[in-house]
Amino acid sequence: MRKNDNHSEEDEEYTEPSKSELKRRMTALQQIGESLILLSDKQLAKIQIADERLVLAIQETKRIKSNNARRRHMQFIGRLMRDLDAEPIEAALATMRAQRQDKNTAFHALEQMRDEVLEKGLKGVELVMNRWDFADRQQLRQFILQHQREIKQEKPPAASRKLFKYLRSLYDQASRQD
Repeated sequence: MRKNDNHSEEDEEYTEPSKSELKRRMTALQQIGESLILLSDKQLAKIQIADERLVLAIQETKRIKSNNARRRHMQFIGRLMRDLDAEPIEAALATMRAQRQDKNTAFHALEQMRDEVLEKGLKGVELVMNRWDFADRQQLRQFILQHQREIKQEKPPAASRKLFKYLRSLYDQASRQD
């Protein structure tokens, strides 16, 4: 029997992460740090970061212009994050991404509704009234008629923009009531 074929108890107890695994973890922490740097100060304040040094390092990194200095500072942020539990930070970032995605989806749905309303003309008012019964029917009719006049006169689509703003306000109002 060769020496390598014989597994000892020490071999089975060895659970230290490999050098590659440690590097992957550090890279992941740096990427979380990079995501934190891209946040505005207001968004960053919403994330509960226990280590004040990390918050200061993130704010300082935003001011660094040199690529090399920025890279080194990102490594520093990664080192600071080693001492923290990164899961709550990752969860907060995921929540922010989901909220942003929800807003984008709602925005596109409102754009699509606006286009449908304008395409159907005065019959399109019912699309909005079916969704939001508190909408102002007369104002919707005015937007549609103004849009039709703008098309005939080859003017910029001001009524279309106004209609979108109105639909967005209806959406926001309904969201607050839920």
